[in-house]
Amino acid sequence: MSGQYLAFFVLALIALGGGIFMLNLNKVVHMVVALVFTFVSIAGIYVLLSAEFVAAVQVLIYSGAITIIMLFGIMLTRHQDDGQSTGSPLRKALALLGTVAFGAVMYIGIRTLDFGTEAVGLHENNTEQIGIALYSKYVIPFELTSVLLLVALIGAVILAKKDDKEEGE
Repeated sequence: MSGQYLAFFVLALIALGGGIFMLNLNKVVHMVVALVFTFVSIAGIYVLLSAEFVAAVQVLIYSGAITIIMLFGIMLTRHQDDGQSTGSPLRKALALLGTVAFGAVMYIGIRTLDFGTEAVGLHENNTEQIGIALYSKYVIPFELTSVLLLVALIGAVILAKKDDKEEGE
């Protein structure tokens, strides 16, 4: 049992635990914290796979921006938090049984899987390879995405200005 295997096992347990807690917790802010644990542990798994760029994007986009947007959404909306349980004990037991069964099936399926022994150079200049592909082969979709984001930003500003004018009147 190597250190990389142990790190993967711990990160996978944190990701699964965060997902399960996110579904079973009652308070919305606690759900967001559980989701952050899931996002960060998935970024750790990307680091174990030598995909550092994807891990950095995972932390910046999901763990940072999406979580902040969710917290703003929570703060700006009204919600009733009565603290009642989200499900019966039978439902929770069935969910646990389904999760364990899914894990067992995945373990059995992956345990006997053979990927071959041919070595592939995946760990060499990942970020450089992404940049070259992004700005050579995928330059048109990249630029179209940037134009789409700019249009969305302008639309959000226009909608916000209309709301300000309506409040002033």
